Amino acid sequence: NLETSVYYFNLLKEAGIKTHYVSADLEKAEMEVLPATVFGQGLEIICRLVATGSFIRRYGEYIKDGTVLEGGYVECTFKNDAKGDPLVTGEGLAALGVMTPEMFASMKEQTLKITKIVADDLKTIGLDLWDIKFEFGYNNGEVVLIDEIASGNMRVYKDGKIVEPVELTKLI
Repeated sequence: NLETSVYYFNLLKEAGIKTHYVSADLEKAEMEVLPATVFGQGLEIICRLVATGSFIRRYGEYIKDGTVLEGGYVECTFKNDAKGDPLVTGEGLAALGVMTPEMFASMKEQTLKITKIVADDLKTIGLDLWDIKFEFGYNNGEVVLIDEIASGNMRVYKDGKIVEPVELTKLI
C-alpha cells in the first residue's frame, strides 16, 4: 500500500535515515524515487523481533514460537522462489561479490534502526511488530532502503492475534 510506504518513508526521513524515496502523489498512486541498484538478483532482509514462521521451522528445536529475540535478529535471503529464497550470511554475500562487509554492516545497522522506528510507531496504536521484511539497494555507493514498507511485509499482532495486512493498512 502506497500510503503506508509514504507514511513510513516520511518517518524515516525525519529520523535521518536515507532511503530511495523522494516524493509521492497518492491520487495518481505514483512514487518518485532515486535510482538504486539492487544487490545481486534481489535480496530480502528480514528483521525478527519475535521467533515465528520460517525461523521456527528452521530452529524450532532450539526456541519456542513467540519467544522475544532481544535487540532483533537480522537475516538475509536471496529472492529466488525456485530455490525457496535461500538464506545467505554477510560473509557469503562478500564471497559471492554481492556486497562488501561494510555494506552488509550498514544494511544490518539500518535494518535494526528502521525496525525499531516502525515497531515503536505501531506500539502507539496498540500493535506489536513481530517481524518485517525490507529490500536494500545502493545509490551513489551508499546502501539505502528501497522498494516499499508495506503492511504485507510485516507480521503484526494485537492482543495476541495476528492482524491481517488489509486491516493493518487501515489501522496505520
